[in-house]
Amino acid sequence: MKKTARKSGKEGRIVNVSSEAHRNPYPEGIRFDKINDQAGYSSFRAYGQSKLANILHANELARRLKEEGADITANSLHPGAIVTNLFRYYSIINGLVNVLGRAVLKNVQQGAATTCYVALHPQVKGVTGEYFSDCNLSKPRPQGQDVEMAKKLWDFSMDLTK
Repeated sequence: MKKTARKSGKEGRIVNVSSEAHRNPYPEGIRFDKINDQAGYSSFRAYGQSKLANILHANELARRLKEEGADITANSLHPGAIVTNLFRYYSIINGLVNVLGRAVLKNVQQGAATTCYVALHPQVKGVTGEYFSDCNLSKPRPQGQDVEMAKKLWDFSMDLTK
């Protein structure tokens, strides 16, 4: 991406799809010391942790790209509550989503709008390290703005992938 942005003279954009579920991770945010702890596992909290990680990753990537002078932005977003098969393993919830959700949740096209906006809209040119919702800037929970946690997640991830 760096090479393409440099050669083309066009800004590259990286978009991490997160969720408002990032507001419900484990209390410590990312459980670095208990990443595979089965005893304290909660699917709800683990999902929140993963969505918090999406935001922190985009923020740290944005910081690093900016530091390098790369013409690439990195942002994260909440696409909205969308009618999907996310709850397919929870039959009662899935049934409610399929019946009632169609009246109050976004369809797939509406859910894609913020992703397309952040990836393509001229108003977002040069905007980096931000969180969006409904095609607007939004604020993640304080842990989603934690620079030290973002750096720690980056280093932790790099160690895991060695």
